[in-house]
Amino acid sequence: MLNRTLCLAAALVMSCALLAAPAPSGGYSVTKKIPIPGQGSWDYLAVDETARRLYVSHGTQVEVLDVDSGTIVGNIPNTMGVHGIAIAAEFGRGFVSNGQSSTVTIFDLKTLKPISDVPTGKKPDAIIYDPATQRVFAFNGGSDSATVIDAATGKVAGTVELKGGPEFAAADGKGFVYDNLEDESLVLKIDANKLSVEQRWPTAPCASPSSMAIDRANRRLFLGCRSKVMAVMNADTGQVITTLPIGDHVDATAFDTETKLIFNSNGEGTVTVIHQDGPDKYSVVETVKTLPRAKTMALDPKTHQLFLSTAEAGQFEVLVVGK
Repeated sequence: MLNRTLCLAAALVMSCALLAAPAPSGGYSVTKKIPIPGQGSWDYLAVDETARRLYVSHGTQVEVLDVDSGTIVGNIPNTMGVHGIAIAAEFGRGFVSNGQSSTVTIFDLKTLKPISDVPTGKKPDAIIYDPATQRVFAFNGGSDSATVIDAATGKVAGTVELKGGPEFAAADGKGFVYDNLEDESLVLKIDANKLSVEQRWPTAPCASPSSMAIDRANRRLFLGCRSKVMAVMNADTGQVITTLPIGDHVDATAFDTETKLIFNSNGEGTVTVIHQDGPDKYSVVETVKTLPRAKTMALDPKTHQLFLSTAEAGQFEVLVVGK
């Protein structure tokens, strides 16, 4: 009888704890619009959390903003057809992929002054920094390859042949880099030390994966797919665990490790917010209205705000999405 009473009491405590646990809360909206002078296309944004800077690709240069005030503090010029920005904070260097000139511009994080231009494959697009190998991976959309640069020396360490058109990528911090092949509906697992493709995993039922984020602790990849779903993939086995509905023309995915929220920015003018209830369980929280073509995005882990680029009535601007 005593054991039964104790079990009932324990069950009651657990039930109360579950009821007391806060449900995933929505409430995100566009809180601010930051106008930026000049014309031109745009692509990726990147947040330097330590230096509190936001890097925004803009045609032939990178606009640099103070993350907290939204003021423009400088720019990195002559980045023709700029796509992405990668930050290697321990070396005080940033790296910009220039699609038109097929180069990566290395710049000083403090002064924003260019250091050198490194030749790459054709049309480098997505670019990330892998802290485990201290290497930068620039994914070349025009030559189905990745140019790998040693962050400390600025020298090319090698090239990875991908056999397909690369889109966005993520590093697991343990020596592996993952990349979407949008045209093949595959995810590649790349050994960042050996510079070789170790696995080629199908993403079905996700078609045309175009964005990616990673939960390093739980070894989960989040794939934004042009088939209007976000897929959750096991980063060790390549198993697609589940998919959830998102908006049309997704181009960026971000994971907030503190709130366990996953954000997918969609070109239709929405952000789909998904909560990680557990490593293998997810739920859609809300759909946030932004603006058409606001499909690229960066997350500030400190404030939990999102930054998205778009143009409104001919005015280039950065949208701030928060609570």
